[in-house]
Amino acid sequence: MGRTTADEGRTSVPQFLRRLADPRSLRWKIAAGVAAAACAMAVGIGLLVHERTESRSMSIGQGTALRELEVAEFEYRDGRSASRNPSQTPGYFAGDQVPDELRRRLASEPGPLTWYDTRRPLQGPFMWAATRVDGTDLAVRMDMGAEKRSLQALDRHIRYAAIATLAVVVPLTLLAAELVLRRLRRVAGTARRIRNGSLDARTASRGHDEISEISSAVDHMADALQERLRGEQRFTADVAHELRTPLAGLVTSASLLPESEATELVQDRVRVLRALVDDLLEISRLDAGAEHADAQPVPLGDLVTESVRRTGLDTRITAVGDPTVETDPRRVDRIVTNLVLNAHRHGGAPVEVTVDATAAHAVTVVVRDHGPGFPAELLDHGPSASAPAPPNAATATAWV
Repeated sequence: MGRTTADEGRTSVPQFLRRLADPRSLRWKIAAGVAAAACAMAVGIGLLVHERTESRSMSIGQGTALRELEVAEFEYRDGRSASRNPSQTPGYFAGDQVPDELRRRLASEPGPLTWYDTRRPLQGPFMWAATRVDGTDLAVRMDMGAEKRSLQALDRHIRYAAIATLAVVVPLTLLAAELVLRRLRRVAGTARRIRNGSLDARTASRGHDEISEISSAVDHMADALQERLRGEQRFTADVAHELRTPLAGLVTSASLLPESEATELVQDRVRVLRALVDDLLEISRLDAGAEHADAQPVPLGDLVTESVRRTGLDTRITAVGDPTVETDPRRVDRIVTNLVLNAHRHGGAPVEVTVDATAAHAVTVVVRDHGPGFPAELLDHGPSASAPAPPNAATATAWV
């Protein structure tokens, strides 16, 4: 059996760049999914670290402020001077120097209590601890600016780490996706080769993942199609072979009939039937590889002109150039004859045959009629040997 070559999975640089820039590509969907998951994880971890760090710094600030408040309360009760100078660190505040928010809270809750002060965006923030001593409001203030800046720096580092992670993860994801997609493209290429008639094409995939499962399914499908086609070819060959013996007797019997108009009609139909059986047998031999074309140099224009002339039908012939090609003249004659006959039988006049040798490395023979044309489905999928021809189908066929 044939095997898919390594070149089928390779693409040129422009094709790769076009495929890479296509936002509909599966690689970008995979990369977007991985990037979204990485971003969600980074945001979740960042929020958790931010909340835990902020909670820890607040707890430490509250504990430090409460300890300083105990010292201030001890000095106040001991009768020593309590500083009322806010510029000292930590500062002691009493009476009217205590913020209104703390004074309102101390009125209902003597303390000790804490308050995180964010009233001044350009200063602080501050952690206050306050209590009421002998009817006097006493408070201390701790500057939390350093903790705030540390928390902001931590947030920046988390963002930088997330961006760096994305810068590494996305290219690696694209690379990993490309390795997967290359295998998928190889499977798709094999499927296209099978669709185009190369039933010996195989993916040659190894492994036990999902792509290997798809590859194995394609290979098994090709095996089944090839076996079915071989069965049809064997059946066609058997039918054609079995028909030759009775057909030979029919030809002999028709030749012995007395001359009459009815005899001519019978002999003509017998000749047509014999030609059909010969064609069927030849096709089966070609499919089985038992017969090969007898190629030889022939002037294509003269060959096509003679083939059209023998049909006896009104057909316009145009030859551009005088090419000599290496081909099997008998088969070319049969192909052109069948095309012209089908064009007159199923198409519409006028029927035109053009031999064009203007292309650099190709000679084209076009048989064109002016009927309604083939159905769109037949043009999309091509003719099938086992499918019946649609009624009133016109022939507009080219042979290259």
